[in-house]
Formats: sequence, structure tokens, C-alpha cells
Amino acid sequence: MAVKVLVVDDSSFFRRRVSEIINGDPRLQVVDCAVNGKEAVEKAATLKPDVITMDIEMPVMDGITAVREIMQSNPTPILMFSSLTHDGAKATLDALDAGALDFLPKKFEDIARNRDEAVSLLQQRVNEIARKRAFMRRPAVAPAPTSATVSSTAQRTPVRALAGGAATATAPAPVSRAPSPASRFKASGKRYQLVAIGTSTGGPVALQKVLCALPANFPLPILLIQHMPSTFTAAFAQRLNGLCKISVKEAEDGEPLKAGTAYLAPGGMQMMIDGRAGATRVKIIDGGDRMNYKPCVDVTFGSAANIYGDKVLSMVLTGMGADGRDGARLLKQHGSTVWAQDEESCVVYGMPQAVAKAGISTEDLPLDRISERILVELNLV
Repeated sequence: MAVKVLVVDDSSFFRRRVSEIINGDPRLQVVDCAVNGKEAVEKAATLKPDVITMDIEMPVMDGITAVREIMQSNPTPILMFSSLTHDGAKATLDALDAGALDFLPKKFEDIARNRDEAVSLLQQRVNEIARKRAFMRRPAVAPAPTSATVSSTAQRTPVRALAGGAATATAPAPVSRAPSPASRFKASGKRYQLVAIGTSTGGPVALQKVLCALPANFPLPILLIQHMPSTFTAAFAQRLNGLCKISVKEAEDGEPLKAGTAYLAPGGMQMMIDGRAGATRVKIIDGGDRMNYKPCVDVTFGSAANIYGDKVLSMVLTGMGADGRDGARLLKQHGSTVWAQDEESCVVYGMPQAVAKAGISTEDLPLDRISERILVELNLV
């Protein structure tokens, strides 16, 4: 059965264009269109679409308000269309906060080198987020108080202590929040000098959830690699900085890595690490025409492995594709720790699945327990 799609936009030209692309995929079918957010809310309730594509700026009711109302009454995977401007970035992040799963620029030429590539990308995104509909309809269930699932098929084993020197950072006094008595997470005994997190589709919400739970006295620098347009990363870093206890900023070339600060890779560029462990600086280079992802998780992870060796705590979160797998493999070869987000809590289980299937990750973690696992691993609780 084809995935039913509701297209929402106040522009008749854009509605027609998006509908033609979606209907061009035999797996997809546009069941109706809406010209504003109010009509979208009403048609979401009556038509029960599998996916909704949503504009942000519309008369009567804007897209952000419509997303919020739809997620409260008829939770549905929603793909936003936005402009690649600073204001467009802020509005898109608001829509993701409201419950939208993903976004694409309204100007297709901004995301693809030709029309065929743009058509394929839109169809792929709709098909991917449609898979989350069944999970969104489920009633919320509290996470079981158990340790992360370890897949025997991927031959992953629990993290074990490795021989080596202590981390440069001295662990601070424990934060006031005590761990749940039912929690079964245990620290591996490893010492770390860096945390690195790679993600894509669904990443903004996932990163916000993880980073907001970290204490202000977090003892290590954090590298964040999120697939995102260049006009979005500054706004995203600013948003996270206002919400988190730690500092979050868009990374700048040449700045030293500091404990308690998260550095977001600039969109359209590549973020690397230069120097030596304990005296490292950010290195921002051109994204490169041959690179599929700008920024690329593999590039940053590989750089971190070369500088920090076995002292990196890394994780690959929700996202489409396989970026991060090769970089994570290099980290593991150097003795560092690699975790992956579990399938059910991902918007798209592409990047974490690539790492898990390759047998690189040692633990598969639900999103709502990743921050807790980090704090336990670093002996902060």
C-alpha cells in the first residue's frame, strides 16, 4: 500500500511541484493538499495521512502552530520546507521543537546538483520518515530500567577497561542529581579526553535532549557533527547555548578546545582537530566538492582518532545514510569507545545501523538514556 501524503503550502505552484514529485514514486501517493495550517490540522484529522509536508509561513495559521496542533491531536511524521536564511533556520528549529521530524529547503537547487537528484532526495525523505508513523501512534511507555541492549548478531561486547594513562581533565565533584536506583549502567573504567557525536536526520532534537542534561562542570570538550546547511548551524548553536548548562558554539578555525564547551561543525565545511592531546585546536577547512556530507562525521571522527587515540567517547545518533561508520571504525581501532542510538528511538536508523551492523559499536542506547550513560561513564553520578 502506498504511503499517503498530505501536502501543505499556500503557493499553488509549490503544491503542484511537490505533488508531482511525490506521485512520481510508486510507493507514495498525495491524497490531498491544504493551503494553510488550519486546513492542514483539519485534513490531518479526517484523512489520517502517513506523512505531511508542511510550509512554515502561511496565512490563517502558520506551519509551526499547525505542527504543534497536529502532534497533540493526530501525531504524524511531518517534513518541513524552509528558506535557507537565519530567520528560516530559527523557524525550522522551532518546527522541529514542535514535533516535525525533518526539513528540506524550499529551493531544491540548494540541496541538489540537478533536478533528478532533488526529486530522489525528496522521495527518499518522505519514505524514510513514513516508517516512524507506527511508533508515533503508540502510547508513551517509560523506559525499562535495564542496561543498553547488546546485539549478539553484531558480536558487540560490553565496554571494558583498557590500559592507559588518565585523562587530562580531572573529574569534578558529582552533580547533585543521583542516578536511579534501578539503573544498571556501569562505568567501564576508561579515561577520556574528548566526546564526539555525529548525527543527521532527527539530530537537532536528539542533540538538544542529550546536551541539555549535561552539567555545567562537564569535564571534557565535545565535538558535534550535524548534517545541516551553512545558514542553520550558527542559529542551532545559539539555540543550544541558551538551553544547555554547558557552552555551545559554532566552531571557529584555530580556537582551542575547552572542557565544558560543545563545538558544532559549521555547515558546508569540515571540522578537524589539530595539535596534540591536551593542546588541541579546531581546524575548519573547505567542505570539498567530492564530499557527500559537509560537515562529514567520518572526517571529524578520523581526525579525533589520530590525535586522541583511545581517549575518545564517541556516539552516532539518528540519521540517514552511513556517515560515521568509517570514522567510528578508525576510533575503535585506536581503542576509543563507540556507541550507537537504538533503532526505536531514531527518526531514521541509517547511520547508527551502519555502525552497529559493522560490529563497531559496543552499546545500543535509547535516546532518553544517552545522557545518563555519558554521566555514568565519566563518573559524574
